Amino acid sequence: MQFLDIHTHDESRDAGVESILSLSVTGYIPQIPLNGRFVSIGLHPWFATLEHLDADYNRLATLAKNPEVKLIGECGLDRLKGEKLENQLIILKKQMKLAEELGKPVILHCVRCFDELMALKKELKPTVPLIVHGFNKSEELGRQLMDKGFYLSVGKAILKPHSGAAALLKQTDVFFLETDDAGYGIEEIYRTAANLKNTTVEALKALIFASWKKIKLI
Repeated sequence: MQFLDIHTHDESRDAGVESILSLSVTGYIPQIPLNGRFVSIGLHPWFATLEHLDADYNRLATLAKNPEVKLIGECGLDRLKGEKLENQLIILKKQMKLAEELGKPVILHCVRCFDELMALKKELKPTVPLIVHGFNKSEELGRQLMDKGFYLSVGKAILKPHSGAAALLKQTDVFFLETDDAGYGIEEIYRTAANLKNTTVEALKALIFASWKKIKLI
């Protein structure tokens, strides 16, 4: 069974890995299809602007209809970088509504905006899965997000055995694993997660692909 890397910025392809390459449409138009490569596509909060939203959104809406596009994003909220938060919320809402129209899950970037993200989910009531990528906060916050219906994807944070992400992984069987731009191979992330959960890598693959099959609405 393959490894699933649900979020990466690494354009290389490894045999035995089904990876979802994350692309931003701001600034350029990605070429799709990418030789059959699965991708996620969105307006990243670091780069998306209200000024160029109409043009960027129109490109996104067109590209997102491609069957290779499995998720919308990464998109989201970042209190430290990008447009002011009220503008980021406008940009994110449009992408979440697009995801709902297309029936595709959303992969989310969130930095110090978890209250706003949970409030937005309550407001929009999306039926598509919402996945917070790169989760590296406390176990308590992770549980709160899962209780609100979010999925979590973790990566290099679990390499620190006392991290909140590592503690959370020990207690749940519903999560995803990723490399993002960490410079680590997905195999190392899986081995670490398997050790945390006192299971085998093959059993962990089966667990994660079961979650992937559940949320993959396309």
